[in-house]
Amino acid sequence: MEIVERNLPVARFVAETAELLGLRLVGVSPESGTDITVPEVSRPGFVLTGFTDKYQHERIQILGGAEFSFLETLPRDEVAGAIAHLFSRPVPCFIVTRGQEPFPELVQQAHEHGVPLLVTEQHTTRFIRALTGYLEDFFSPRGNVHGSLVDVYGVGLLVTGPSGIGKSEITLDLVERGHRLVADDVVQLIRRGGVLIGRGNEFLKHFMEIRGVGVIDVREMFGIRAIRVQKRVEVEVRLERWVQGKHYDRAGLEYQTSPILGVEIPNVVLPVTPGKNVTVIAETIAMNHMLKVYGLSPAERFNRQVMEGLARRNEARVYHYLQQDEE
Repeated sequence: MEIVERNLPVARFVAETAELLGLRLVGVSPESGTDITVPEVSRPGFVLTGFTDKYQHERIQILGGAEFSFLETLPRDEVAGAIAHLFSRPVPCFIVTRGQEPFPELVQQAHEHGVPLLVTEQHTTRFIRALTGYLEDFFSPRGNVHGSLVDVYGVGLLVTGPSGIGKSEITLDLVERGHRLVADDVVQLIRRGGVLIGRGNEFLKHFMEIRGVGVIDVREMFGIRAIRVQKRVEVEVRLERWVQGKHYDRAGLEYQTSPILGVEIPNVVLPVTPGKNVTVIAETIAMNHMLKVYGLSPAERFNRQVMEGLARRNEARVYHYLQQDEE
């Protein structure tokens, strides 16, 4: 899997959130700010007092009512010195909440250090909640995987395997049977909490390449109901060419998982041979996963019935042996 590392330029942050967060630029251009590299924000109240040992300067700095109230308690000739502590380390940007008018000293020092200064009318707590949501989404671990993602009976099946094994053909067959395509060839994955979300490549979207046929448009060919923008990945179906003598799980008791972006995803290794109806098997995998979600495991129930049957048979043999011994 190709892991995607991301930094967030302040200019992009402002462009994408100005309307959502009600941001207004004061002073220098956002192009001059250092990139945002972490999804957390900071309220530098202690820094204003001169305590900079734990200054989390790599974060977006929020100046709310508490910070401004502290500055207002200082003699006027000490305000510039307190604000200077904020610029002792490189900072991506400062955001003033509650529509407060920035101190002239703050505007001046932001301009001198080339740090973007923004103002929003939103209340601090509400603003931080919205800002954190945006940052967590942007910085969520993500990567690209070569495969196909299909919504089969509401279960997100991630079909992977070596090139040329037939992933796209199986996916097309599933779509033709009424299931929904999310992505083919390249699946973009993003982890949100403990959930793995997959979506299509920005350029490929719902196009598919079928060897010998070329590129087809699934949405135009099968209709809007044949596609989805994104889907939670719940099971990985790994296709591989059948190898004589290799052990494959036949009872379904061997529960395997694959770590993808730190999320353990149930994994089914499916050997492929000529004439094998992989599409029906993929549907079966999806339905079997749904049963397991609801606490039902056919393999475990079958194994329990077999063991109980063997136990009853052994009891009958012992009883018959004792009866003969008494005679």
